[in-house]
Amino acid sequence: MRLRALLETDALGLRLLGGDEELDRSVRGVMTTDLKDPSRYLTGGELVLTGLAWHRGAEDSEPFVRILSGAGVAGLAAGEAELGAIPDDLIEACRRHRLPLFAVHETVAFAMITEHVVRQVSGERAGDLAAVVDRHRRLMTSGPAGGGPEVVLDLLGSDLDLHAWVLSPTGRQIAGAGAPLSGPVGAELAGLHLAAVRSGRRAPHRATVDGVTYSLFPIRNNGRGAVPASRDVRESVLSDWLLAVEADAGDWPAARLDLLQGVTQLIAVERDRRDAARTVRRRLAQEVLELVQAGAPPAEIAARLRVAAPVLLPGLGTAPHWQVVVARVEWDDADAPGGNASGIAGGPVAQALLEEILVDPAVTGPDSADRIAVAHTGDEAIALVPLPALADVRPEADGTADGDTPADPAKDPALHADALLAAVRAPLSAGLAGDGRLTLGVSASVHSPEGLRGALEEARHARRVAAARPGRVCAAGHHELASHVLLLPFVPDDVRRAFTARLLDPLRDYDRRHRAELIPTLEAFLDCDGSWTRCAARLHLHVNTLRYRVGRIEQLTGRDLSRLEDKLDFFLALRMS
Repeated sequence: MRLRALLETDALGLRLLGGDEELDRSVRGVMTTDLKDPSRYLTGGELVLTGLAWHRGAEDSEPFVRILSGAGVAGLAAGEAELGAIPDDLIEACRRHRLPLFAVHETVAFAMITEHVVRQVSGERAGDLAAVVDRHRRLMTSGPAGGGPEVVLDLLGSDLDLHAWVLSPTGRQIAGAGAPLSGPVGAELAGLHLAAVRSGRRAPHRATVDGVTYSLFPIRNNGRGAVPASRDVRESVLSDWLLAVEADAGDWPAARLDLLQGVTQLIAVERDRRDAARTVRRRLAQEVLELVQAGAPPAEIAARLRVAAPVLLPGLGTAPHWQVVVARVEWDDADAPGGNASGIAGGPVAQALLEEILVDPAVTGPDSADRIAVAHTGDEAIALVPLPALADVRPEADGTADGDTPADPAKDPALHADALLAAVRAPLSAGLAGDGRLTLGVSASVHSPEGLRGALEEARHARRVAAARPGRVCAAGHHELASHVLLLPFVPDDVRRAFTARLLDPLRDYDRRHRAELIPTLEAFLDCDGSWTRCAARLHLHVNTLRYRVGRIEQLTGRDLSRLEDKLDFFLALRMS
């Protein structure tokens, strides 16, 4: 029952002295005490009745109320028979601790209040238990086979007034009843859930986002690909769904918690069914991948792609283009430096994760991943992503489509590495915690089977570039492979330091002693492709002053900035510094 109900019962004659904003607290029981410290008898949620025999002076109120508040009691009801009126110091202490305080008239017996509260609480518990049993029956007969997770979530809303959503590990909404969660809220809830799972905390996990409290329940994979409970949690944490309920499950009875656990099991059945439906797409991807890696004739690969296209893009009238995305999930191992020595099979983890990442985060529902075909080999997952062959978005050599219409990047269906992880980086970093890494590489799109082998190698090279960067979640695209950016990450740190020190330290020392700005001058000179006039104009210098500075740079370093080799060395040193 709620504290508010006590005031609505005229027979009790209670007067509220403070805490009107806390009247929606739940009352689980009642306790009568005149001890100065009753903490050993409190479990939380009680209405405490006291005759104030413990009150000898104003200094007694604060420690008494602090003990009650710390124990999580619902409220305090003080009798007026002992002192005639409730002391002001007690009223003030309850106000400071936000503890609702009631005055009990001297004509009202504590036994009467106790009997009323016990009768109400017991009746509600019995009614709630009966309702829970009935809901179990209804959920089992109206589960996923009868219409998907939405049916179960609708029952939670109509019967228990609970708003709930099924979320992916990245926070994408898969199902929900009522108003959808916003993308940022879903991502934050997913991140908090993954962090709680990785820390070993017991579910359900309590989370507060934007002032709203949620309880997060894991939805375990129970199918053939399920990870045994005794295995490492890292094998499933990045692929399991979760159920987010807008409520604090901390004060729920065991029967209601059991009901929600039953809900997660029903949704897990639906998850297993939909995972099984992905088997065909995975098999298609595996077959194409094996042909590509084996160097099969393009005609054979093309025939396999013609089989795959209707499955991945049903109803598409034209043959799609293709992109390849490669992902790898690696876990640190304190006992074995380097590699995936933790013993966790990285391929299946990366496969499930890549199937989620490649879904547009703005798209809700579980079936939006039907276009994605992901295979895995070893610790690597490889996605074959079809792209509609939209002639009006393909730029020609002169930067236009169809020769006269400017290309519209907004309509470009191709995947881009930076954008791919933007919406999911935060929750995935929480799931990877301090010992995991996700690296991902994206190829350019190819228009024929002959290009798939090159696209696969391109995506693998891009992933290695991403792996050389700091951070738990990194991605790189094909455009980064045609630049010095490709080379710099693979230069050992000690070589970098030695190279940059040899070229730039003399200039830094000179700048520090003379405030000569040789380093900024060198950067501007290289940015202007060695043009004296343009560089002087950029730096607002006379050309003769610029020539003097460049001469000083050459003197200090023993290099000649008119030579291409020396310009390139300076350029790389500045990029690595």
